[in-house]
Amino acid sequence: VSSLKKLNKKVKKLIKKGYKNFYFNFKNIDIDREDFISFIRNFHINNQNSKIIVTASYNLLSQIYQYINATILYSKYDNNIDDIQELGIDIIDIEDIDRFDKNDINKLIKYITQNGIIPYIADRDFLTYGKSSKNAIKREILTLIDESVYDRTLLSAHQHGALILEYFGYIQKLYDVSKGLPDIHSLSQYGGVVIWLNKNYEDANELIDWVLDVEKLGIKVVFAGSFGIDIDQMLLKELNIDTFYGQSNVTNKKRVIYQDPIVNFEIKPSLSSESIYLQPQDATPILTYEDENGLKSTPSAITSWGGYALYESFMLELYGENLWIINPFEFFKRALRLKDIPVPDTTTENGNRLMFSHVDGDGIMNYVESNPYLYSGDMILNHILKRYKVPHSVSVIGADIVKNGTNPKIYKKLQNLSKKMFSLPNVEGATHTFTHPFFWAKIKNDNLDPKYRLKVKNYKFSIENETKGSLDFINKHLIKKGHKKANTVFWSGDCAPRVNALEYLYKNSILNINGGDTTITNNNPWLSFIAPFGIKRGEFYQIYTGAQNENIYTNEWLGPFWGFKKVVQTFKLTDKPRRFKPIDIYYHLYSGSKTASINALKYVFNWALKQDVMPIFTSEYIPKVMDYFTVSIAQYNDLWLFDGFRDLKTVRIEKKGIGVDFKKSYGVIGIRHILNHTYLAFDKHQKQSIKLSNNYKNNNYLISSNAKLIDYIDGNSNKEFKFKGYIDLKLKFHIKDRCFIESNPKEFKKIKKDKTVTLIYKNNKEATIDVICR
Repeated sequence: VSSLKKLNKKVKKLIKKGYKNFYFNFKNIDIDREDFISFIRNFHINNQNSKIIVTASYNLLSQIYQYINATILYSKYDNNIDDIQELGIDIIDIEDIDRFDKNDINKLIKYITQNGIIPYIADRDFLTYGKSSKNAIKREILTLIDESVYDRTLLSAHQHGALILEYFGYIQKLYDVSKGLPDIHSLSQYGGVVIWLNKNYEDANELIDWVLDVEKLGIKVVFAGSFGIDIDQMLLKELNIDTFYGQSNVTNKKRVIYQDPIVNFEIKPSLSSESIYLQPQDATPILTYEDENGLKSTPSAITSWGGYALYESFMLELYGENLWIINPFEFFKRALRLKDIPVPDTTTENGNRLMFSHVDGDGIMNYVESNPYLYSGDMILNHILKRYKVPHSVSVIGADIVKNGTNPKIYKKLQNLSKKMFSLPNVEGATHTFTHPFFWAKIKNDNLDPKYRLKVKNYKFSIENETKGSLDFINKHLIKKGHKKANTVFWSGDCAPRVNALEYLYKNSILNINGGDTTITNNNPWLSFIAPFGIKRGEFYQIYTGAQNENIYTNEWLGPFWGFKKVVQTFKLTDKPRRFKPIDIYYHLYSGSKTASINALKYVFNWALKQDVMPIFTSEYIPKVMDYFTVSIAQYNDLWLFDGFRDLKTVRIEKKGIGVDFKKSYGVIGIRHILNHTYLAFDKHQKQSIKLSNNYKNNNYLISSNAKLIDYIDGNSNKEFKFKGYIDLKLKFHIKDRCFIESNPKEFKKIKKDKTVTLIYKNNKEATIDVICR
């Protein structure tokens, strides 16, 4: 930057793009000293929430220290550190990792920290992920896939692998190897690598060399299902695995001679007719079998560089269903050496399971079989939306309710019906798009052939018209003034939008949901029937539903039409023994057309409202999942540090009966134990810190609530909680001795048991709670 004007212009552009915090190196900014001082002062005044780091001489720092947060020094510069420390700003000392033995880095960090300075140890070119006294957890796991034939949503790596990583708090980062392998210098931010290829990589030597380079970075590698290459004796030797050929005929019987307890997770290994036998060296076997000739093979093991699980030891496809042979939770955790971390949790808030309901607009015009004078939408309005006073998110298909659309004779009636639904205080509007695209990948040059969507006269297709245009129509013509605006797209058709559609929504701050196939039931109780949180394309996330809709449970609306009752099985199986999902009651407006389907909906809502739930709108759930993918977690000695908890307000600890040291933690307002899990509830701040402790019961804290926390004041001995929800409040607290609880308005009923106090309200959805100690 060569002038103050150019500097101001550049910074304004970056702020507009979303950048918040800035680093300025005065040595590289060619402007007058006094101009720089003026710039820093004005930047601080106009950007109070931004952090500023500056590299400059002591004389310059002494004139701007009150406006900045820290300075960066390099060990090769001769700086007067004592004088700078007296200014009261943080000092970040960047050291060159190449100058030190790796074993000495932790000692160096400790030494620098003891002198009141923040260390950052990295390589000379900043190509590696640096180390400091506070170290961010590398949550992203790079997963190599091949998209040359199938879309990433259809690949086993995503369908079955992402869920496992997400449960532990990690993030699957998919990478398409059909475009070549990732640059080895770009990998330092990853916590591990999984190679999960549905077809062999064309250059086996290149892949193995790449894996060996990854190992040198200290990153563990897992081969999932196969090695992703034609097995070559010399290449696997590089991974310290000996190979040889056995007999592949079916008469050569095999028997298991060793298996780790993590084998036989959902089904026993098949011991198939694989003819290539594996003998890893310096490894811990997971499964080893022996054939009738005494030849042994280990198809799964934990190795020094990571681990592998292949063929008969990994996953079995049986009648179109995928069953885990190996326990994927234990396998990936061990092989990748995943660190136990507090997990940002999208299923729970304030100790209660989240519950929401969203409705695709299909079939609003279907006639009701029991009364042909009514439409399906009428039945949903009167028997579901008005009856169950919880948040409902209801969408319409634009083409169904406009004059030139699919129902020109009754479009006014359908618009009036939509207005009635959207006028309810417990309903938010959404769009199920305008012409219900069936295949989103078919959109080319912002156009979609009419054969892949609903046909509307004189309609010009565009992603804008399908999404924002449809929302604008809903907000202008169907939602009354003062009511909550519609701002969510419920994906249609194959629910597989590509980057073009996702990018448009992101640029216009529009939320999105649908996709994923969570259909686990008692008949199919397999993990493979549970979808992950969502999928990333480019820089954009598509958010998946919490469970599938009634179309799936009714055999694509062929019957039985009461089949949606089975979604309760899905809700139970995604809750215990591990809670994977919130309760998402997801259905179509055409469920109002049959008595059996309406009764099924009533059955589902009645069951859900008997659980410990916190009802929310769908538009409130989506940002929580988006937070999951962006929350930062770091560790500093025995403290866990968090940043980015905007809408997400819970972390899960995979331990039973654990709590926090309240004096050394910041932002924790609640603790609840469910099975072998501990859920910690956070207050409204984005930054939190916790120190886990078993000695936490001599404190006052929230156990559960069915409403959001909207304010919290921690006065040490006294605390004030403010809650606001969508249904009559039910609050539960742990209250220590010599303390009592008061509520405004007064609760309908108070139940005391030991140190637990439960407050039950009637006709009150918000309250202020004071916990007072003498």
